[in-house]
Amino acid sequence: MSATSPRPSYAAVLRIPYARRTFAAVLVGRLSYGMVPIAVLLAVTRTTGSYAVAGTVMALFGATSVFLSPARAALVDRYGPRRALPPMASLYAVLLGTLAVASWRPGASGPVLGAVAVAAGACTPPLGPTMRTVWSEIAVDRGLLRRAYSLDGVAEELLFVSGPLVVGGVVQFAAPAAAVLMGAVLVVAGTFGFVTSPAVARMPGRVPAPKEATGVRKPRVVAGIVSPVVAAGGVGLSLGALDLLVLAFAEQRGHGDDVVAWIFAALSAGSAVGGLLYGVVEWRSGARVRLSLLTAGLGLALVGAGLAPDLATLTGAIVCAGLFVAPALTTAYLVADASAPSGARTQAGAWVNTAVNAGISAGAATSGLLVAHFSPPLGFALAGATALLAATAVGLGRRRSRAVGPEESTVEGARELR
Repeated sequence: MSATSPRPSYAAVLRIPYARRTFAAVLVGRLSYGMVPIAVLLAVTRTTGSYAVAGTVMALFGATSVFLSPARAALVDRYGPRRALPPMASLYAVLLGTLAVASWRPGASGPVLGAVAVAAGACTPPLGPTMRTVWSEIAVDRGLLRRAYSLDGVAEELLFVSGPLVVGGVVQFAAPAAAVLMGAVLVVAGTFGFVTSPAVARMPGRVPAPKEATGVRKPRVVAGIVSPVVAAGGVGLSLGALDLLVLAFAEQRGHGDDVVAWIFAALSAGSAVGGLLYGVVEWRSGARVRLSLLTAGLGLALVGAGLAPDLATLTGAIVCAGLFVAPALTTAYLVADASAPSGARTQAGAWVNTAVNAGISAGAATSGLLVAHFSPPLGFALAGATALLAATAVGLGRRRSRAVGPEESTVEGARELR
């Protein structure tokens, strides 16, 4: 893997016609996704006085939002963003508003809040996957597309860091439910600004898939997205386990909870830097090769974190791990986009998004077992081994596909081959 020159720049990405307008609008909507989880958690906790109820409501909201994402993305592919996203965003905002009103004062019913949260999660508009599909439409040069995806990933990372900070500012002056309402307003404003962009007009939707003689519609099977989904799931599992592992490591050495936040900030900073650096390199290796190597790099960095003797060394190891996060996920989205049929690219990206979010949730759920039964160093090693296992599976899948038939040398060139 090495670099060549000259190459497109991030400035060139933003000079694409309508790119800045489209990207700015969708970031407004996606900021809501960085705010709403913590805002809902605080609002439900405040109104019910129960952490258990709040945790259950958040689990229901997260489950429907994550696992139904491919289905909502399929609607975007089928009908186009301009027809599919506004109804989703409007209904999502109305349901968030209902949740905010219900949780504004103490005494709300837990089951009612859970039902509204389930409905809201089911309507979450897939703004991230749709924006990546727009990038693939307007960035015709594959090198430029890689930079666009890197920029998108770094921006998303920053949104999920800044979202909780915005909520923290709101709750200084108002009830947490006000932050839920703010999230509803942002997603509507961002979505309508996004769909009115001329760049989004290039995605009118697709014709229905052909039917067989029996009248049954043929399924749209996308075998090529298995590798990016596996890699994204491995990355998510590893990252999901970090919260409690870092906390246990800090407590074991007599540090307070405040240092944990700085370590996670270091992870996000490393991911942002890694994503920006990844986008400026003109890679000669194929994207599937990079996907395996980057996922393995994350795993090795986490294994190394388990060997850290003190908090400063651990922070450095976590920064190194972060350098691989955004590049690995960016590559996963690139592979999924290039592997999917033109009428299913939003759905393919949503599967990757679902995999990483489901992995984070599963990793967080199982990290308690790691902390309870293993020392933090061994827990880090097991978290790293998860990413290494995913990298191995991606590598073996690539070799198997090459044994069956020829594979493109780079995913960036695959779109032109179809």
